[in-house]
Amino acid sequence: MPWTQESMARDIVYFDLETQRTANDVGGWQNKHQMGMSIGCTYSSKTGQYHIYTESTVQDLITQLRRADLVIGFNHISFDYGVLMGYYAFDLKEELQSLDLMADIETKVGHRLKLESLASATLGAGKTADGLEAIRWWQQGKLAEIAEYCCYDVKVTKCIHEYGAEHGHVKYLDRNQREQTVVVNWTTT
Repeated sequence: MPWTQESMARDIVYFDLETQRTANDVGGWQNKHQMGMSIGCTYSSKTGQYHIYTESTVQDLITQLRRADLVIGFNHISFDYGVLMGYYAFDLKEELQSLDLMADIETKVGHRLKLESLASATLGAGKTADGLEAIRWWQQGKLAEIAEYCCYDVKVTKCIHEYGAEHGHVKYLDRNQREQTVVVNWTTT
């Protein structure tokens, strides 16, 4: 890993959240702030710990993100920060230092990739569920299942980032399920 003593002192926070409602439930993607967070999960490089947040502790999540030196996620700038706008008056996109892996890769390959596509090709492991299943779990009161799924996505995002930082590329499956490679510059030093 290209981690230096200096970068180890920094707090890199990997982040994901799940919602209570779909875009259709709130009248479209422009209303992400009305989707409501069911569970949020972070991993802090400084503490080496995962943290799980519920809607009642969303302000603690926002505080952790604001204190981070860098927030890393997958489509978190557009989606997750948009959801958090329902709980926070300021624009997290402008306020936080962020690396959005999906957005970065999209600029290189010309279209959006799914986390599943990257995880399968780069790590040899896929996701455990999807966002719609997490919403069904919310409706059924299955918070533990949502938390496990959300933390797993954070772990996958962290592992993909670390792989890309170390190797200078990540792999993905294209639309024809062929493995492709994309060059990335994700070192955090």
